[in-house]
Amino acid sequence: MLTLDRIYQAAHVLKAFVRRTDVIPCENMSSAYELYLKAENLQMTGSFKVRGAYFKMAMLSDADRAKGVIACSAGNHAQGVALSAQRMGINATIFIPSVAPLSKIEATKRMGADVRLVDGVYDDAYEEAVKFRKDSGGVLIHPFDDIDVIAGQATIGLEILEQILNLDAVVVPVGGGGLLAGISFVMRKLNPACKVYGVQAAGAGSMYRSFENKARTNLSQLSTFADGIAVKSPGAVTFGVCEECVDQIVTVTDDEIATAILTLMEQQKLVSEGAGAAAVAAILFDKLPLKGKRVCAIISGGNIDVNILSRVIARGLLTTGRLSELMIEVLDKPGQFKEISAIIAELGANVTKVIHDPGGANTNIAGCFLHISMETRNREHFLAVKHAIQDAGYRIVDEH
Repeated sequence: MLTLDRIYQAAHVLKAFVRRTDVIPCENMSSAYELYLKAENLQMTGSFKVRGAYFKMAMLSDADRAKGVIACSAGNHAQGVALSAQRMGINATIFIPSVAPLSKIEATKRMGADVRLVDGVYDDAYEEAVKFRKDSGGVLIHPFDDIDVIAGQATIGLEILEQILNLDAVVVPVGGGGLLAGISFVMRKLNPACKVYGVQAAGAGSMYRSFENKARTNLSQLSTFADGIAVKSPGAVTFGVCEECVDQIVTVTDDEIATAILTLMEQQKLVSEGAGAAAVAAILFDKLPLKGKRVCAIISGGNIDVNILSRVIARGLLTTGRLSELMIEVLDKPGQFKEISAIIAELGANVTKVIHDPGGANTNIAGCFLHISMETRNREHFLAVKHAIQDAGYRIVDEH
């Protein structure tokens, strides 16, 4: 059973190892609520996962340590286990799904772990880890469905209560549920008036579906770039705790997560991965009843692959209407683009690219299309530009 005594023990064990991460006030994101960010993206290994991994391994007997440890992970738990094993002198074999970001895979290797890639997602890596445990006799360090791992993650809840007085709500990213179970248990025991909300990617909503069905639900497939919370089924232990202690689970789209990553970078100078930004996405897009509340969002990790970061930023700009493209039908004669660009400039938007398309066999022989990419302040600004172009007599064929 998960107990407060176990969580306080974890806090004592972890005190000399993990960072007590900052809580950052966000005064410029909205006036509708008082928002704080718990910056676990600045934790050792760039994620909260090291807390649960280290505490679990610290509780192992000498005999178990001698057998070595085994883990399966999309990357963050892998790094937590690898670093903990390195510090304790334990051999670690870690199974990682091949879809995990290369940066997480390489970071795990650098910490001395034996990394084995598995085709598929986290659940496929887990099956291989279980098979290896039977053959090797090593100890499996589960990424979420383990009382000691949950107790380690729950120390975040203890820190939040010390760092923020009179807290009304905590918003937590959810994959398998270890972080949410730990934090919600602490809040239910020590500050029961505080609401606890979980947030999942819409394409990986196993805990969300489980809450709806009032039973653990397994998804047949996953679709999200937030690899840290891409889990087909929540844990048995974590679901039990969350069902008792969590107030609500919501989902966010990948576009909303991308927007949250962009917002955190621009406004708070924080780099977050997809999973880490899920809680902020739910807040930004009004998925929760937080008006007038003092709220803490957990930024659970910052290990985003730089190879996809530019694409994520571009998606965030598109979602918020700051990057857009219009396809405009015009007569193929001098002066057309000059008039359109004058309208755009007058309204304060910026043209970044223009493509002249003469059209095809089924188009007006005297006509053509202009593909205009531009920067605008937000969606409302983009719509103002669009309507001004239409009011000038031009037909907009497509927009995105």
